[in-house]
Amino acid sequence: MDKNPVITVVGSINMDLVTLTDKVPQMGETLMGTKFQTNPGGKGANQAVAAARLGVHVKMIGCVGKDQFGTELLHHLQNQGIDTAHVEQVEDRTGIATIIVSGQDNSIIVVPGANDHVTGDFVETRRDIIAQSDLLLLQLEIPLEAVRKAAQIAKENGVKVILNPAPIRDLPGELLENIEYLTPNEHEYRLLPSHNEELHKKVILTKGREGVSYYEGNQLVNIPAFNVSAIDTTGAGDSFNGGFAVGLSKGLSLKEACQYGNAVAALSTTRLGAQTGMPTANEVEAFLKSKIDWNIRS
Repeated sequence: MDKNPVITVVGSINMDLVTLTDKVPQMGETLMGTKFQTNPGGKGANQAVAAARLGVHVKMIGCVGKDQFGTELLHHLQNQGIDTAHVEQVEDRTGIATIIVSGQDNSIIVVPGANDHVTGDFVETRRDIIAQSDLLLLQLEIPLEAVRKAAQIAKENGVKVILNPAPIRDLPGELLENIEYLTPNEHEYRLLPSHNEELHKKVILTKGREGVSYYEGNQLVNIPAFNVSAIDTTGAGDSFNGGFAVGLSKGLSLKEACQYGNAVAALSTTRLGAQTGMPTANEVEAFLKSKIDWNIRS
């Protein structure tokens, strides 16, 4: 892959409060955990970091609070090489996610905080940034009006849009018409309107250990996942989305972009944390060459 495109991410920026435990407590139960740490997170920021680690130019549009977490997260994104000129510090608490990791799975509670300040009007003031991008990457941890506005601006300017519909909610038809690809997991996919055939043609279904699938015409295509020893699956979906976006923006075919995203996701699960576990472009290329005959635009 030899082109260096610009990917803009409009989305959430959180601090992850991560607790590791051997057993998840039941309601009313108190247990002793094994470890606690704070990690940069938020689906928007996670996907931005995943893409930036892979060598493309990433611009982030979002909000953090005027608090310690907000300042830390801004510095972190900048250290990842992400353009944060359009991330605003607002009079609110920075968004947080409480994550419980047990075994190879996790449960998450998100409190949006400053992310709720990413409104449609806020996005409109960043119109030129979106219009000048090669690809726009969206999620649903910010107000839906902002997601709709960002997709509309992208469509008006010929910018491809990937929407990761998480956390899942009702999606207006106008928004769905303005995206090229929708990347739900299996739970999110089951909640999409089953009657909308045009929508399902846009779906890249992520299935964890089973890889991803999509339709080419009426033909179902399955792209298998890579077998690795997983430690923490937090951020694996975001890693896929970042890798998938980079693959598409670099001119890979849909199948190749899915394989690339699968490799990014697989490597991310071999390390603890969401952003801290995301691999570099060199690591992904080496991994792919060790697993399959990967000489595509590399």
